[in-house]
Amino acid sequence: MICWRPLLVAATLAGCTPQAVPAPVEGAPTIVSLNPCTDAILAEFAGPGQVLALSHYSHDPRSSSMDVAKALQFGVTGGTVEEVLALQPDLVVAGAFMPPATRAGMEDLGIRVETFGVASTVADSDAQIRRLAALAGNPAGGEGLVARIDAALLAATPHAGFTPVSTVLWQPSGIVPGEGALVSELLRRAGFASHSAAIGMGQADYLSLEQVIANPPELLLVAGQERSQLHPALGALPNMRRATFDPGLLYCGGPTIIRSMARLREIRGTT
Repeated sequence: MICWRPLLVAATLAGCTPQAVPAPVEGAPTIVSLNPCTDAILAEFAGPGQVLALSHYSHDPRSSSMDVAKALQFGVTGGTVEEVLALQPDLVVAGAFMPPATRAGMEDLGIRVETFGVASTVADSDAQIRRLAALAGNPAGGEGLVARIDAALLAATPHAGFTPVSTVLWQPSGIVPGEGALVSELLRRAGFASHSAAIGMGQADYLSLEQVIANPPELLLVAGQERSQLHPALGALPNMRRATFDPGLLYCGGPTIIRSMARLREIRGTT
């Protein structure tokens, strides 16, 4: 990973500096990943010789959950049965919403398929990392990534007695996350309290500009580009700060957590 922010303590710096990747065991399977979240995790402990292709999302800055420069070291696939078959992987990893016909087509051709759901907690993310690392034949690489995530979480933990900052995370399409989302756990761990939850909003509820103006939080984290999210009226609210939050940090666990906590620590340091 590249180090995204300069305000990290030594524990987090350890997560940003280049890490020695433990080699997979001899005979480890070749893999194709069809999901941007598994892309980012696998790229931490498996090289291009083992990961034959990542999903096309990871080569696009608008949808990638990893450093695109790193993703470009790997091949790419659109995920069709024909494309995957041409690569002849031992294993395909994909999201839980993989079309059943696509999965059946691959399995009928003798390709093993493993699917992964959305990590909704740090514990879920750790479990996914360990499962992927085991599938890749590199459990030590998975444990190394989990340790770096633990260090990033610790580095971003506020000091005792810190008063949580009332915060709205305004996502693309003008929606807010629910309390059960991974990003909501990361916000809590970094010292931010959900203003949207406090006013009765839940997962994917739409937050209007008028609601923000009528009842502003202490901090508005803007992760979208909707007209309302860029409205000049937001700059006129005297007791509300604004900061941007990369949409690429919203949906995946794994190494994305390290970048998320670095950004949240940076933001908290200016509140």
